Amino acid sequence: MALEQLSDIVQRCQAIQDDNYTTEDYSVFQIAGRTCIEDGESAQVLSIVVDEENKNIVRCMGWNLLGPLVQILLKKEENNLPHCLAILTHLLEVCSPKELLVGLLEQVEEAHPDSIAETVILLLQPLQKVLLRLGGRKASSVGMALSTLLGQVARLPVPQTKEQEEDDVFSLCRCCSALLVFVRPFVEEAKQSRTPTPKEDELRTELLKFCMKSLCEPLLEVQLKDPETLAESPLRNFATEILGILSDIGESLPDLLSHSLLRRREVPGFLEEEVCYPKESLASLAYLLFVQHIAMDTFPTVFSSVFVLQCNMEYINLFLSRTEESRLQKGLDLYEKSLVRVEDNSLPVQLMELKSFFSVPQNLVKVMTLCPIQHLRIKGLKVLQLSIDKFDTEAKYKFFQCMLKTSHHAGVEGYIIKNIKKQIDFALKPDKGNEWFMGAHLFPLLRQVLCLPQGPETDLLQNLDRVMESLNLLRYLLIRDKAWRNQTGIWTELYKIEDYYMKPLRMGLNMSKAHYEAELQNTKDNSKKTNAKAESQIQESVCSLTVGNEKMPNMTPEMQLQVLHSALHTFDMMESVLARIEEIIEVKEKP
Repeated sequence: MALEQLSDIVQRCQAIQDDNYTTEDYSVFQIAGRTCIEDGESAQVLSIVVDEENKNIVRCMGWNLLGPLVQILLKKEENNLPHCLAILTHLLEVCSPKELLVGLLEQVEEAHPDSIAETVILLLQPLQKVLLRLGGRKASSVGMALSTLLGQVARLPVPQTKEQEEDDVFSLCRCCSALLVFVRPFVEEAKQSRTPTPKEDELRTELLKFCMKSLCEPLLEVQLKDPETLAESPLRNFATEILGILSDIGESLPDLLSHSLLRRREVPGFLEEEVCYPKESLASLAYLLFVQHIAMDTFPTVFSSVFVLQCNMEYINLFLSRTEESRLQKGLDLYEKSLVRVEDNSLPVQLMELKSFFSVPQNLVKVMTLCPIQHLRIKGLKVLQLSIDKFDTEAKYKFFQCMLKTSHHAGVEGYIIKNIKKQIDFALKPDKGNEWFMGAHLFPLLRQVLCLPQGPETDLLQNLDRVMESLNLLRYLLIRDKAWRNQTGIWTELYKIEDYYMKPLRMGLNMSKAHYEAELQNTKDNSKKTNAKAESQIQESVCSLTVGNEKMPNMTPEMQLQVLHSALHTFDMMESVLARIEEIIEVKEKP
């Protein structure tokens, strides 16, 4: 029935002059042709399509058969496969390239989630053939095709392990490799002329968009494997080729890297620049260059390591402001690789005025304190120390001040205080003295260190790391810097320190110990009262405890006693260091 309808409409349309076919003609041709192909009559459809008498009809209406043809080709039905391939090949030669382009891209966009890769790989060659038929008017069409294809490829899962990439379990590798073959003729055309025409410039712009989008999706999500781990990596090859295409179309990698700095200037077309050079894509480029060392042989060595770090800081901040493991890992790796290029104690204090040099440490603290992934927290601490080592003395001083003021985390503050102690120790060595960690400059910093946020009522357990490091620093200063030398000036400032730090801390310790000792006694009394109950009930009974204004999970009496004993032990530890400090002071004051 459908074959008869198709034959009838074709015969009727043969008599129509100047291709004045009606909407109904198109509709009947499409429905009948689709039904014939789906019913396995593709051989008969092929004979109609290739008939020279039907050339005009096929040229105008043939693209409507793309949908059923693609579905049959995806199913790989052996009986119909050769005929459907022949029909598709003929349509690509005679139909309007613009209509074919629309039809093929519709098939790409409508691909079932389970057959995205197969659809993309099947249609890349037909799409390339259609685009090449467009001649010099193809730039916008190339851009539309690349955008559609990448949009679908980006939906494919990214391989996480070496084995997944080797086996290409998600077909992402095949798609990326096929995309490179697809885009190569257009890259060759764009790079041919040293003085490009407006049309060639338009093609270069579309290829630039393709590269930028590829850097973002999928490459931003990909964790490339080391060449020693995976010698033949399709994804690494894709990244290498994308950077190669950028160079081929006249984009300078150093200029792209420094784009985040240069764009701050007042230049026309600011919004257009933001569209052409998305920040995430440039961050991905920086990662590929300096962490994966892709295309680094083409990167000039004249740029100073400080300038490269300055360029990368905004990209590092972008990575570290996210929560995904892959982004955080890339941010930490890029920060580390950018820092190791810099000489120790060389970063000037002027860099602290840049916004990124303030925001990156804040995001680094979030990684160290809030990230649930242990190896990222450890890496974050390592990179923090590396960044401290690179600052010059004045910059270290300003950095410590900033971190003590903004980190709001006792563990981080304790770590910063430990670094302050290290700098003071270095300054006290012969011929190493400096004005920032001795004398007048030191005391504003010490006041930040020797501080109880809420005075005697400060939660000493919550601030354990900070309090212990502060006490250790004070004890160190009194032992290391003898009163008769007083190089740091600590003995001059001591009476103030006793008033604003040591006395409030002593009072806070006494209050905290009294409170926890009372809690311990109450818990013991309650435990005795429960002895009258059955042993099973005792085991099942639970208590609650509040620490640092946060209610802890329910605990058995035994667990609660353990927590209270631990807290009292901590107070004893603080008190012993404080007592040692008071002893040192007392010995000095004796005639």
